[in-house]
Amino acid sequence: MQLPGPFSNWFRSRNWQLRRHQAEAIRNSRCRSLLMIAPTGCGKTLAGFLPSLIELADGRTRGLHTVYVSPLKALASDIRRNLEVPIAEMNLPIQVEERTGDTKQSQRRRQRTDPPNILLTTPESLALLISHSDAPKLFANLQRIIFDEIHSLVESKRGDQLMLCAARLQRLAPSSRRIGLSATVRDPSAISRLMSRRDDQCKLLIADDGADPEVEMLETALPPPWSGGGGRHAANDVLAEVRKANTTLIFINT
Repeated sequence: MQLPGPFSNWFRSRNWQLRRHQAEAIRNSRCRSLLMIAPTGCGKTLAGFLPSLIELADGRTRGLHTVYVSPLKALASDIRRNLEVPIAEMNLPIQVEERTGDTKQSQRRRQRTDPPNILLTTPESLALLISHSDAPKLFANLQRIIFDEIHSLVESKRGDQLMLCAARLQRLAPSSRRIGLSATVRDPSAISRLMSRRDDQCKLLIADDGADPEVEMLETALPPPWSGGGGRHAANDVLAEVRKANTTLIFINT
């Protein structure tokens, strides 16, 4: 699939190629609802945002275009930082902001009258936002809702709240589309049914597994301590491995 010029050049500058699930996300950008299941580290979040970034790239869209819903405030902050990189490097006229419990009251008020193009929020903050009397005006031109880590929400009261918010947004913005993102889903068909709008079916997109991982035991210069926990003894050795790689994912158990 051929990306628009700025996006193609940006991928090329990073020696990246568009992955199959990312291309499929763009091809299916007009789907009313889409559930994408992709392993950690294969660019599923970028895939979820690419349709919105492409639609916003010409700078002609005003107001709120995309709402991204995260189960964690910290994840929303990470996503904002990650989005700011391609937006800045491609010089795209796109505003991205967060709205969580940590957002200043003055910024929240301003967002209701002068919203960004992309708003990153949590289920609780979204529920409060759609309760305001000016919500119909704020969400009137909403085009896309992205639910990240949806598997962590659907089996709880937060998931029920989120789907109520989705139903309300469908009433406020009938033409809006839904994208669900997850690294792992036990029952994709169940979440697809939950994601689907009343009058259509949710498209399921499962990404390739990607390259097989290379797993090995890291030998550290210092032995683990006889007592106490933590991995401080291995910090320098881990840092040396990080410096060797372009991208590193570090998993810890506590």
